[in-house]
Amino acid sequence: MRDRRGLFEFEMDAVRRLVEPDHIGQIVAIEIETGAWEIDADEIVACARLEARNPNVQIWIVRVGSRYVRRFGANN
Repeated sequence: MRDRRGLFEFEMDAVRRLVEPDHIGQIVAIEIETGAWEIDADEIVACARLEARNPNVQIWIVRVGSRYVRRFGANN
């Protein structure tokens, strides 16, 4: 499991380098198993494109330029 997680983190960093800084604030949906990804301003749209290729896909989403997809609570 550790090797797979390390590979996923490497792929996520590679995607981040490709999309920053031109797509700050957009959503990247990444297929956990294959590393395939889609980017869009709307997370539903990005995920739907991945699901169109593979209905059983497991997706991880990140917002370009942020640690959060959404944040709740006060800004401290």
